[in-house]
Amino acid sequence: RLTGVNYTTIDISSIVHSVVGKDELDKVAIGNIKARIRMIYLYKYANMLDALVCGTSNKTELMLGYFTKYGDGGSDFMPIGDLYKTQVYMVARHLEIPEKIIKKPPTAGLWKGQTDEQELGLPYEKIDAILYGIERKRSMEEICSIAGVEIEEVRRIYEMVKKNEHKRRLAIVPKIGFKTIGIDWRFPLQMD
Repeated sequence: RLTGVNYTTIDISSIVHSVVGKDELDKVAIGNIKARIRMIYLYKYANMLDALVCGTSNKTELMLGYFTKYGDGGSDFMPIGDLYKTQVYMVARHLEIPEKIIKKPPTAGLWKGQTDEQELGLPYEKIDAILYGIERKRSMEEICSIAGVEIEEVRRIYEMVKKNEHKRRLAIVPKIGFKTIGIDWRFPLQMD
């Protein structure tokens, strides 16, 4: 409402309940199911409208792997995918997005009371400083100094980046043929 964007709210709770069934799943597993169901709806509407799905992941989330594989990570393009979360806030202010929206605590909304920073254990300013240092191949000690955090936090964030690399790649395809998708296949092929 504040930005004039039209939207529709779709209640997916009955679908989530149907998928979960009688299985005992933790809140993260149920959250991932919700994210994947959302993605299905987004692609349903994209197909109906002959459109593309615009992803909302930023560089911070992508580097950390802080998204659901084949859920909110599933999109056709990510316009803010190369901006750290703190840079997204700067762009939002430049575009004069209402401060009420900018100040709202980031959340995937996958369970009641969930916020990104609570789940990640650090504010985005510190996370972004750590990730920037990792991207620039700074030493752990230098990153600690710049970000104002203990070395354990730098190691923890680094491990998240490393552990979640699989989320940033195509599914693994074993090399059997002459050209393999995801390994040495490049399109368009040069045809002589």
